[in-house]
Amino acid sequence: MKDKVDLIARIFLSLIFLWEAFDTFKYFNNAKEYMIGYHLTWNQDFLLGSAIFLMIFGGVLILTGYRSKLGAVLLLLYYIPATLIIYSFWNDPPELYRINSIQFMKNLAIIGGLMMVFVNGAGRYSIKKLFATTRVN
Repeated sequence: MKDKVDLIARIFLSLIFLWEAFDTFKYFNNAKEYMIGYHLTWNQDFLLGSAIFLMIFGGVLILTGYRSKLGAVLLLLYYIPATLIIYSFWNDPPELYRINSIQFMKNLAIIGGLMMVFVNGAGRYSIKKLFATTRVN
């Protein structure tokens, strides 16, 4: 049962990042405008390209279970700073405080899930386990 739940959790966790990467790529120019609101004006193309790369590569590694710990680290490298910059609810005006504090807490839960993948690995159902148990004749 634990192995099946590990797989389902990895699928859900990776889908968040794969969808966000797709959405950021699709609305690249809108994302650049959004970054200006957070005073991120230095080399926006590089920052967005790096974020998309980290989300896709990390998401695929977690989804497949191959080097899932590396995938979790890559996603944490993106998600921790992004959470602290975008949802800094402690600096927000009262009308944004509530919604951004909720989003901040949701992101903390995702960060916790990534930390669990980092500590526990991919589990039984992963590409890594498939390679390790396949015999070559």
